[in-house]
Amino acid sequence: MSNLFRKVWNFRETSPLSFRMLGYILVCSSLFTLFATGIQVYADYRKDVSLVDQRMNLIETSYQSSLARSLWSLDQKLLRVQMQGILNLPDIVHLHLQIYPDSEIEMGEIPPRIPTIKHKIKLQHSSDDLYELGELTITASLDDIYRQLRQRIFVIMTTQAFKTFFISVLILWIFQYLVTRHLSKMANYARGLNIHQLDTPLALDRSQKSGQPPDELQRVTDAINEMRLTLLNDIEKQKLDAAEIRKLSLAIEQSPSSVLICDKRWKITYANQKFSQLTGHNLNSIIGKHPKTLTHISPDESQNEQLWHNIEIQVERAGMWQGEMHSTRHGGEKFWEQVVITPIRDTDGESSQYLILGEDISVRKRYEQQLLRQANYDLLTGLPNRMLALDRLKLALAQSRRDKSQVGLMFLDLDNFKHINDTLGHDNGDTLLIEASRRIASSLRGNSTVARLGGDEFLIILPSLESPEDSELVAARILQAFSSPFLLNNQEIFVSTSIGIAIYPTDSENSSTLLQQADAAMYQAKHKGKSAYHRFTPDLNQQSRERLKLETQLRKALEQDELLLYYQPIVETASGQLVGAEALIRWDNPLLGLVAPDKFIPLAEETGLITSIGEWVLHTACRDVKKWHEDTGLKLTIAVNVSPRQFRDLKFIDTVQKALEVNDLAGEYLELEITERLLLDDSIETFEILHKLDAMGVKLSVDDFGTGYSALSYLKSYPFDSLKIDRSFVKDVNTEAEDAALVTAIITMAHSLGLKVIGEGVEDAAQMQFLRAKGCDYAQGYYYNRPVAESDFCNWISENRRAYAT
Repeated sequence: MSNLFRKVWNFRETSPLSFRMLGYILVCSSLFTLFATGIQVYADYRKDVSLVDQRMNLIETSYQSSLARSLWSLDQKLLRVQMQGILNLPDIVHLHLQIYPDSEIEMGEIPPRIPTIKHKIKLQHSSDDLYELGELTITASLDDIYRQLRQRIFVIMTTQAFKTFFISVLILWIFQYLVTRHLSKMANYARGLNIHQLDTPLALDRSQKSGQPPDELQRVTDAINEMRLTLLNDIEKQKLDAAEIRKLSLAIEQSPSSVLICDKRWKITYANQKFSQLTGHNLNSIIGKHPKTLTHISPDESQNEQLWHNIEIQVERAGMWQGEMHSTRHGGEKFWEQVVITPIRDTDGESSQYLILGEDISVRKRYEQQLLRQANYDLLTGLPNRMLALDRLKLALAQSRRDKSQVGLMFLDLDNFKHINDTLGHDNGDTLLIEASRRIASSLRGNSTVARLGGDEFLIILPSLESPEDSELVAARILQAFSSPFLLNNQEIFVSTSIGIAIYPTDSENSSTLLQQADAAMYQAKHKGKSAYHRFTPDLNQQSRERLKLETQLRKALEQDELLLYYQPIVETASGQLVGAEALIRWDNPLLGLVAPDKFIPLAEETGLITSIGEWVLHTACRDVKKWHEDTGLKLTIAVNVSPRQFRDLKFIDTVQKALEVNDLAGEYLELEITERLLLDDSIETFEILHKLDAMGVKLSVDDFGTGYSALSYLKSYPFDSLKIDRSFVKDVNTEAEDAALVTAIITMAHSLGLKVIGEGVEDAAQMQFLRAKGCDYAQGYYYNRPVAESDFCNWISENRRAYAT
């Protein structure tokens, strides 16, 4: 018995599932047996009880009439015999006869604690009437039925118990063989499963018939093997993920942007290396702090609090905030930072952390401020530029409308600035502009604005004037400021300015119109003789319109073929022979008529049209002189004037070369006349351009020599071939001793430098004789011929060729 118990206990420990299954089988089988036995016993019990009832009914059928007759006849002896016969029947233990009205007979004894059943029989006599004689109560014992029932229960329970036990053991063995041993193997396999043993799949010692669907064990086996493969894949993926995480971690740590990570309460939990480099803060010093402690807006801390309050709301609502912040380094230094803040959400979509990316944009902000200043201020003088000046003008006009006051607008232009700039060079010109802007600004008061519009033009805005005369007082102070000389290149230079004045709202209520009116008034001041100011008057509108009309027509002159070249001969003074001609431009406009060069050339210089006009002059002059070569056989030279602006054009050399190549003309037949003021620039660009022209064979001549600043010291540095004596000196050589001496000196000096000399403006024979006597090489002027059109010049060559040859 002990061995059996030990085996059962060991079985319980080695296969708890089987043991529990045995228990469940036993319990369930027992309960089922009890239930089935109860039903069967109850059925047998009811059957036995029904047999007793049947006997009771049979007794009633058999004895009721005889008992009633005996009782009617009062035959007690027979009555007792009959009752004794009933009492002797099986299971009958007691009889009780109730005789109406008040007597009774009782036979037998009811045993104590024995279950019984009773049956009553009515005793009646029927003749003419029905008489109730009495009632017999029969008591039957159920003791035999209960004894047989107990025996039957014992037999059934014993049989069912043995049957249940053996069936359970059989089922358990089958379950052990088919299931639990495989489950144990699965458990052992799963227990030993680790990342080092994933290569061996789970295999059970059982056969699976082909063609049948896999059973539960096979599905579990397949599931475990699939899990093994999944684990293998997961491990590989984890390795890749770990590498990816490491890569991302290194990327964050080595990111060029600073990185902060905050928890859901906006407390800093992480900072990368770039953050420490950028701010000087290490993680230990800022851990647990709110990032707002690292920013600075103003001394008012409430503004910083409000900023971060708005940021937190924006991040939650929009999922991101980005903008610029004024952050603080460890030492207290402020710097600009571009910040992007985004939430890091968990699987439920709730913000669990916050990511803050920052980038130092201090350099960019400085560049932006620099660009903003460049966009609004003149780089040379530091004054507001045109754009900012116009903006301030509009503001001043708006304020004046509210205050019912007046605004003065002054347009300034430095007199002869281009001449000084071309003569002394751009560096000295810049110095002059800086000093001029300083003098103008020092002459202003209050909230006035002085701006540089470009070149040598300045604009002054005088807001809140009490009367227009106040602007004239300011203009007078500016003219007085320009009365002192400017020191440029160690020499004193006197520069004046012309000022035009327009008043709001007297002259106009429109800013652009005011500018035009001030500009027109400035030109009127120049016509006065410069170093003056002039208030706008309505008649200046007409002058301004005429100038605008002239500019508009000039812009169309080239495309409408309105420009003409006139030619004036250049003659060798010793022989009187024609050697060349000077090309002089004319403008024949259908509306304006023949416009003199002194009216449109300065305008062309100012507007920049002189470059395209000069290119046309070069091509036309080269074309015509080539034609003269072919028609007359004379190898004449053509002289063309070059303006300073045209000379400094980047494409000037290419333009000259192209004009020569297109017309198949050698460079020696083209002479370029350059103004004396260009020589004083003494720049590398001037030197290179002149030497490139010389290398092309082009002749170079100094035009109007003696009218500008002395350039004698520079003549030897440049490859000039000749110089022209200005007509103002030639005009009085026979009447003014000083002019005669000056012309003589120029000729002597030029010859000593190896230069040819051309005398301009020769109008009579006496002037020609003087120049010939002094050794002047060439002459031109009305004495020989006026400037004429190309066709007339060809006729002049034919008619006068022999005369000049003699």
